[in-house]
Amino acid sequence: MPQLIKIHGLGSSGEGVGKAIRNAQCVMRNGNIDGLTIFVEGALPDEEILAEIETVKKNYAIARLVEVVKSSSERVKPFCSLYKECGGCQLQHLSYPAQLKWKRQQVIDAIERIGKLGGVEIFDTLGMDNPLRYRNKMQFPVGKNLVIGCYARGSHKIIDTQSCLIQNEGNDKILAAVRNVAKKFSIQPYNEDTHKGFLRHVMGRVGINGELMIVLVTATKSFPNEKNFVRALIKELPEVTSIQQNVQTYHNNVILGRDTKILYGKPTIHDKIGKLTFNISARSFFQVNTSQAEILYKTSRDFAELRGNETIIDAYCGTGTISLFMAKKVRKVIGVEVVSSAVADAIKNARENNIRNAEFIVGDAVKVLPKLFNDGIFAEVVIVDPPRAGCDKKVLETFAAMQPEKIIYVSCNPATLARDLKILDELGYKAKKIQPVDMFPFTSHVEAVTQIIKNS
Repeated sequence: MPQLIKIHGLGSSGEGVGKAIRNAQCVMRNGNIDGLTIFVEGALPDEEILAEIETVKKNYAIARLVEVVKSSSERVKPFCSLYKECGGCQLQHLSYPAQLKWKRQQVIDAIERIGKLGGVEIFDTLGMDNPLRYRNKMQFPVGKNLVIGCYARGSHKIIDTQSCLIQNEGNDKILAAVRNVAKKFSIQPYNEDTHKGFLRHVMGRVGINGELMIVLVTATKSFPNEKNFVRALIKELPEVTSIQQNVQTYHNNVILGRDTKILYGKPTIHDKIGKLTFNISARSFFQVNTSQAEILYKTSRDFAELRGNETIIDAYCGTGTISLFMAKKVRKVIGVEVVSSAVADAIKNARENNIRNAEFIVGDAVKVLPKLFNDGIFAEVVIVDPPRAGCDKKVLETFAAMQPEKIIYVSCNPATLARDLKILDELGYKAKKIQPVDMFPFTSHVEAVTQIIKNS
C-alpha cells in the first residue's frame, strides 16, 4: 500500500529524504516505517508524495516513487528521454539554480556533521551558463547485441544510448561510428558473467579543434580483423585523430587495463585550460568539464595567494594541469602522480608550454611525500586533488610536518573532504573558506576548493 511521505531534503546521491505523515504503520516482513527516515529516488524537498516501501532497515527505509501529490516549485521536466532509465544523471527533475543551492548545502552539511568544524566560509556554488554538452570524455560499457550506453539506475543493465546531452557532440559521433563498425564485423561483446567475448567498453575523448580519440577496451590482446576494422572506423569517422586498443583481461569492474596499443594516428590529443595546452593520453586523468576546470584552477590559484617566491607541491598532479596553472606565479612546482603515463604527459605539457620550473615524480603520494620531507624539501603551499576516497592520513600528517603556509584542497567528495579537514584541524591547520564548483551539472556530484591556513 502506497504511503504518504513528506520530503524535507535531499540525500548525498540526490534522492529525496523524508518521513511518512500518515499510514505510518506499514507492516512488512522486515518491520515497519513508523518514525523512520525514508529515501525516495526522484522526490524533491517540500513535496508530498505517495511511495511504495521496498526495503526497511533498522534506521531507515527505501521507497519507490508512485505519485507526486504536492509538487515542488523547483521541479522541472527532464530534457532527456532516457532519464527515468539511465543512471548517468540524478537531478534533471530539479531546476539548475536549485541544484547549485543544494550542492552548496551538501558541502555545508558535510563540514558541520562530519568535520564538526565551525567558522568556515562557504560560498555559493559556481555554475555554468549553459550546463549541457560539457563532458569531453565518455566511458560506455558494451553489452549483448552490441548495446552500448549508460548503465540503468542501480544495475548493470546497459541502456542503449544514441545521444547523451551532457556529452560533447564528438562523443556521440564516436559512439555511432563504433556501433556501426562493430555490427558490420560481428564483434562479440564481453559478457561479465561468463567472461567471454571481446569488446568491453568504448571510451571517447574530445579535444580542442574537434580532435577525437577512440579507445576500444577489449578482453583479449588479439584483435579479430584489426586492420580492416580500423580502416572501416576511419571511413565512418574520417576526422578521428587517434584510435587505440586498451587491454583489460581482469575479471573486475575496472574499466581500463595497463596495456594500450595505438591502432591509428597519434598517442595523444590536446585540450586547453586558460592559455595552457595539454596532451591527453588514453589513461590520463583530465577534468571532463574543461570550462569549469579553468574556474576550479583559478579559484585554487586565488586561494593560494601567491607572492611569486613559493615552492608548491602538487600531491596528485595527474597530467600536470594544476601544477602548470600555478607554475608561472611561483618559484618551483613539484608534482607527484602514481600513473606513469600521466607524468609523461605532464613533462611533455611543461615542455610544450615552455614551463621550466615544474618537476614531476612518478609514485604514490603516501610514499613520495615522506621521502621529499626526509630529503629536506619543503613547500610554502601544498595543493592536493585526491580521488573520491580522499587522502591517506599519513599524507595529511606529512603535509603538516612540512609546515606549509597554506594547503589548497580540491575535493570531489564533501564527505571525505570534511573528514580530512577534521584531521588537518587536529594537526594545526584550519579550513578558512570553501568554494563549491559545479563540474557535473544534473548529477549529484560537487567539487570544492578549500583554503586551509596554518594556525599561528
